[in-house]
Amino acid sequence: MNNSAPPTTAAVDDADASTQPEVYASVLWHSGQLGLAYYNANDCTVYIMSDTPDSQDLKLLKKVLEEIQPRCILTSAKQDHIMADFLQAMGTANNGEDGKPEIALFPNVDFGLNISKQRVLSANLPFVPSHLTEAEKIVYLAAIIPFECTTMLRALGGLLKFIERRRIGVELEDPSVSVPILAIKKFVLNDIVHIDQDAYCVLQIFKSEVHPSVYKLASGVKEGLSLFGVMNRCRSQWGTKLMRLWFMRPTINPEELNKRLDAIQFFMLARNTEIVQTLQDCLKHIRNVPSILKRMTLSYTKVSDWQALYKTVYNAVCIGDTCTSLPRSVELFAKISHTFTDDLHYIASLITKVVDFEGSNTENRFTVRPNVDPAIDEKKRKLMGLSDFLTEVARNELTLLDSRIPSCCVIYIPLIGFLLTIPRLPSMVDKDDFEIEGLDFMFLSEGRLHYRSARTKELDTMLGDLHCEIRDLETAVMYQLQVKVLEKSAVLFDVMEYTAHLDCLIAMAVVARENTYIRPRLTSKNIINIKDGRHPLMEMCTRTFVSNPISTGGEHGKISILTGPNSSGKSVYLKEVGLIVFMALIGSYVPATDAEIGLIDGIYTRIQSRESVSVGLSTFIIDLNQVAAAVNSATERSLVLIDEFGKGTNSVDGLSLLAAVLRHWVQQDVKCPHIFVSTNFHSLVQLQLLPTINLIRYLMLETIQDGEELVFFYQLKDGVSTDSYAANIATLAGMPPEVVKRGTQISELYRSGQPICRLDCPTKANQLETYKALADTFLQLDLSDPNVNLQEFLNKSVLAYTASEV
Repeated sequence: MNNSAPPTTAAVDDADASTQPEVYASVLWHSGQLGLAYYNANDCTVYIMSDTPDSQDLKLLKKVLEEIQPRCILTSAKQDHIMADFLQAMGTANNGEDGKPEIALFPNVDFGLNISKQRVLSANLPFVPSHLTEAEKIVYLAAIIPFECTTMLRALGGLLKFIERRRIGVELEDPSVSVPILAIKKFVLNDIVHIDQDAYCVLQIFKSEVHPSVYKLASGVKEGLSLFGVMNRCRSQWGTKLMRLWFMRPTINPEELNKRLDAIQFFMLARNTEIVQTLQDCLKHIRNVPSILKRMTLSYTKVSDWQALYKTVYNAVCIGDTCTSLPRSVELFAKISHTFTDDLHYIASLITKVVDFEGSNTENRFTVRPNVDPAIDEKKRKLMGLSDFLTEVARNELTLLDSRIPSCCVIYIPLIGFLLTIPRLPSMVDKDDFEIEGLDFMFLSEGRLHYRSARTKELDTMLGDLHCEIRDLETAVMYQLQVKVLEKSAVLFDVMEYTAHLDCLIAMAVVARENTYIRPRLTSKNIINIKDGRHPLMEMCTRTFVSNPISTGGEHGKISILTGPNSSGKSVYLKEVGLIVFMALIGSYVPATDAEIGLIDGIYTRIQSRESVSVGLSTFIIDLNQVAAAVNSATERSLVLIDEFGKGTNSVDGLSLLAAVLRHWVQQDVKCPHIFVSTNFHSLVQLQLLPTINLIRYLMLETIQDGEELVFFYQLKDGVSTDSYAANIATLAGMPPEVVKRGTQISELYRSGQPICRLDCPTKANQLETYKALADTFLQLDLSDPNVNLQEFLNKSVLAYTASEV
């Protein structure tokens, strides 16, 4: 299977070289994951793209569609509004007559996961060998199609139904003729590195753990010891999201990678430590502005939204001012200086002048500062002076009341108005006692009677419902402010994008400084030369870590076969190779003293995870699927890591397939990918199953036996390990000495071709004496004597001896 992106023009022959491809794409976007499959009618090939994260702006989808240029885009009728809006702007419903791709909608049920799997397995695929059973066909297709990518699989299922319904390419054929699918290939964008999903797990790039909090035990997860967990020092939510996106989409664009490295190099300098601290202090106040703007469009903003927006804009202004004084040779600084324009100052100034944050927090609603709206100021002055005024009104009202009433007061209640209140007298028992001439009784509350008087009615007419009027006016001001902010929203989205980039690069620089990482030299040569490479996670878990070189390509060959006893560090070394290369492909500094790394277009792994224990046939099937994916997809610029291929199966079968796979790559010569293989199959060398050529290099991790103790140096050197040191490893693992001793004896007997006898088995002479004694005893029995119990003799003598023999 070809891992590279297909050409944008069909290359069947010279006559068709300029023909525009007839492409039909099926896309789904669910939970931030983009799944895509498309059919190229020119070469009758289906291309699939593994589930890939894509943000709400759908930049990745746009880039994919620009590259493949589909005639028709198929999607589910039940889609997120973001996807629906994107496709509405991208395509048309007029069968592509206006130059845009047609948008076809199918019911969501046609994209069901189970039904999509069935369509794939039942599809007419001529390239699948016809002699395979159903189970074998599943294994065969699993090496081509990543069934764990559910979004892609659903998109593929919808695509298969679509091309059969449209009868693409077979419109005039008999209905029994299926649309031809001659191949299924992986589609990878030109700048994106392909990494199989297993690599993210076994290399510990990501690792989710159950959250330790009892409140989040059921559903909460946290990042465990992983490369992402170590590198993620971001201070903002959007920085964390972008870093995860970089990890999910490594790139081979040298220009982009060097831009990131230039910024990290600047932040690594000791003289810039204060600048880094200043920027990080600002970045931690950057909030989720898109969600705030969304609530603004719905007129559902809260006080906390305005506070978060103000903090974001204020700190973005500080970041912009700081970057203005930084060297423009770092492109990110130049972009921030250019993008963080006066619009940010305008928004910050506008919010500062309009929003009264102290008053808003007190009243838990949006309030306006003085001198913004004269009408609001006038009504607030009336409201503030209302207390003294109402006290004076109450004094006048008291003179008009019965002399038995000791006091009264005039209050204002929003939505009700002004009321006269008096204390409830002891003589006021029934409701009829509440009636007072000249007053309209309203209600009794907390021992006080509330009335309307002529004066309070006059106040209602004069002053009205001040609170509601003020709130309405302030709400109108808030709407106007929202409109002004939304008009400048473009700069806010730029703020989110560039501050996220800044956050990620500073985080990488902090980690690099703490762990003495170095800047890799990215080269167009197809080589990897790393001096004193270190495993970025393992070195944090041990007091001392032995660094090792990594060399492949050029004069070092491209197939490195690593041997050595268990626990000598073979798996750690393979993971170290993968992690260092991966770090270079996300634009990070790497744990080494020197590194020259070519641009790797894919990383494929077959490394058994320590957390999962699987043996026998299941392990072998996993081995075959993962290695088959590498054989079908890896190019000359890919990195393939294979650890103990065939473990848990018959040694002859595992050895044979490993040798066959390696010989397949040997035959590719310079087109061979970079391969690192660790194995305990010493016969691979002893039987000379591989040719002696410069392409193959044999390595081992040095050990020495000091008496009965095996000492590990964890140091890589050229050569082949001829001993597995199984007895020493078993002793280190805590195996009882007598078991280890017996295992060693059996191993020596097996190698020398001698018979292996049981330790508790008696000698032949002793056996003959026992048999003779049993026979003599039997002959002395008088079988005619009714008192002789033959069954008892058989049980106690014959069968008992036989049982002891077994």
